[in-house]
Amino acid sequence: MFQKYTKEFSYNVKLSVPVILGMLGHTFVQLADNIMVGQLGTAELAAVSLGNSFVFVAMSLGIGFSTAITPLVAEADGAGNKQDAKSSLKHGLVLCTVLGLSLFGLILLAKPVMHMMKQPTEVVALAMPYLDLVAFSLIPLIIFEAFKQFSEGLSQTKYPMYATIVANVVNIILNYLLIFGNFGFPEMGIVGAAVGTLVSRILMVFYLWFILKRKEKFRFYVTGFNFAKIEKKVMRKIIELGFPSSLQMFFEVGIFTSAVWLSGVLGKNAQAANQIALNLSSMTFMFGMGLGITAMIRVGNQKGLGNFKELRRIAQSIFFLTFLLEIFFAALFILGRHWFPSLYLDVGDITNIADNTEVLVIAAELLLVAAFFQISDGVQVVVLGALRGLQDVKIPTVITFISYWLIGFPVSFYLGLYTDLESTGIWIGLLTGLTASAIMLYLRFNYLTKKLIAG
Repeated sequence: MFQKYTKEFSYNVKLSVPVILGMLGHTFVQLADNIMVGQLGTAELAAVSLGNSFVFVAMSLGIGFSTAITPLVAEADGAGNKQDAKSSLKHGLVLCTVLGLSLFGLILLAKPVMHMMKQPTEVVALAMPYLDLVAFSLIPLIIFEAFKQFSEGLSQTKYPMYATIVANVVNIILNYLLIFGNFGFPEMGIVGAAVGTLVSRILMVFYLWFILKRKEKFRFYVTGFNFAKIEKKVMRKIIELGFPSSLQMFFEVGIFTSAVWLSGVLGKNAQAANQIALNLSSMTFMFGMGLGITAMIRVGNQKGLGNFKELRRIAQSIFFLTFLLEIFFAALFILGRHWFPSLYLDVGDITNIADNTEVLVIAAELLLVAAFFQISDGVQVVVLGALRGLQDVKIPTVITFISYWLIGFPVSFYLGLYTDLESTGIWIGLLTGLTASAIMLYLRFNYLTKKLIAG
């Protein structure tokens, strides 16, 4: 019974592993920042969390827009149309650059909001200079995403992975030198972490472009752009696909960001614990995200070929693989919920022992809830990827808004601020929203594919 799905596992894994490693690369930048900054104290860790919360909201809009490039390139590739694939990249690059600059400007304008959010004063003071540099790093990051989504649309998933690995090595080295002032470098604290992030993201863009330009089969796509000739039709197609996709990511990232802000109302230790659990969860989420991109690529190819029975079978094989993987992660979170948080803090620091102990206790409780939403989170993101491959983006956007903001957020807000559950209550709200999203998105996919098969 399961063989028609499991026989696709090896190809799905082959296609998704480089994507997952590339995605994990973004999270490893945060992991390295969090672990190194966590050695400075809980206030510094909370400051990185607060600063990144603004950047993540903006990043979700940028990355969401760039995902429109993948299904367009995958469909053009399936139909053997190289010119359309190149056009999608060119127009995507223009949009992503404009978007990166706009989002950087918006974050700078939004900075005063930090003072109005009832966040701990010492945390806000530390977060401000950190935010300036990390916000600027959005520009190269979103340009990188355009190249990355294009490469993945051609089923070439390993090159963005290489670029991300190189960027991570550079980020960790710069963190080590600049956060703590090692080898005669200035001791910059969390601003040093921001410098590492910015430099590594600029390097990522040039490295990926250089790799693609050197390869004979990609040179046509990534050179000889005529940016003076912009076609409204292609731009409109990317915006029609990209805007709803960016809203989908915005709604999901937004609810996780609200968890950061709600935790901040509860205090710096609750916020630091939230950041630890969020960082660990976002690492496992990248596996689902990578499989979601695999679903988008393979569904986009089958759509280009017009083979809807195969499309449904292949997509369901990816859903099944994701489900099994997320059960494994759930078990890992349950077993390691006390040990994982200890990696983020200097547990031998006698001065901050009370703060550190409280953070460890809260983080362990949050990881217990996070274990249960692994399955919902993985399933919803992979089904969303399949729907993007079908170029169905408007109804899923409505579904994500209802799930996260009409169902999940009210639960988080009430349980977090008005009951004794506090931080755990905030995360129960996240679990509720993700579960609602997974169920409704799967029903949408089921309905659409049956309709396509019926003709």
